[in-house]
Amino acid sequence: MATLKALKTRIGSVSSSEKITGAMKMISSAKVHKNEQELKKLLPFRNQVKSIMGHLLDTGMEFDSPLLQEREVKRMGMVVFGTDDGLCGAYNLNIFKQVLIELRTLREKYGEHLEITLYPIGKKIAKATKKLQDHLTRVHLTEGVDSKMAPSVVNGFVRELKDSFISGDLDMIEVVYMQFKSMSKQILTVDQLFPVSRAAIEGNSTEGESDNKLYIFEPDVNTIFNEVLPMFVASTMQEITIENRASEQAARVMAMQSANDNAKKLLESLQLEFNKLRQQGITTELLDILGGQVER
Repeated sequence: MATLKALKTRIGSVSSSEKITGAMKMISSAKVHKNEQELKKLLPFRNQVKSIMGHLLDTGMEFDSPLLQEREVKRMGMVVFGTDDGLCGAYNLNIFKQVLIELRTLREKYGEHLEITLYPIGKKIAKATKKLQDHLTRVHLTEGVDSKMAPSVVNGFVRELKDSFISGDLDMIEVVYMQFKSMSKQILTVDQLFPVSRAAIEGNSTEGESDNKLYIFEPDVNTIFNEVLPMFVASTMQEITIENRASEQAARVMAMQSANDNAKKLLESLQLEFNKLRQQGITTELLDILGGQVER
């Protein structure tokens, strides 16, 4: 009977776990859809910035901006997007593995003495990256910057990175994050933030348009370009931040689905074992009753 009671208790615990994981899956699914809506809201601004950049580039003029300046890479920064919360499977682990690969690749490319500053975003990834600190690798935590930060905080963080690049404290800045494609597909991505690559800008140009001759630019094309370029970088980081949040919740949905499926299988197995033990107990009691009647 003690075994039956223990099994019954365990069945109750597993059943509760199944309900909890199911509820968490539903919550995470709702958050994924919320982040997808935020991406759609950001799209008009992104498209407008891209349109302006395209009109400027189609003039065929040369542009000069400190954000485009390429120089010898001796010190670089790496923004690493992770999560503040757990229960999202191997999400942070996969990002951390990519960071290790990227660190090795960068030092092979720019030299073993390359100084790298990591900017982890999210408590979980911050805890992991702290293990990498040495005389050439340091971890910089920015107060108020996390995986759930508001757009205004994102803009402030981008300004901080921009100032570090312009001042020469950093010669290059990359971003490591999960690009959101769908609920079941997120892609580990490494993008260069500074210097802004001309290829990235030209990719937003509207090919085939020749009606820019009708535009009059005030005060001049280069000044407008230098005003719009930071907006382009900020909108890029806004998009990355939202994609990271969507990817985190999608990973959590999959993790909760897996946990829910495992709980169901365990529940079925425990229920079967419970029924067998109960049947065995009933059979034993019947045999005892029949045995007592025979002795009389």
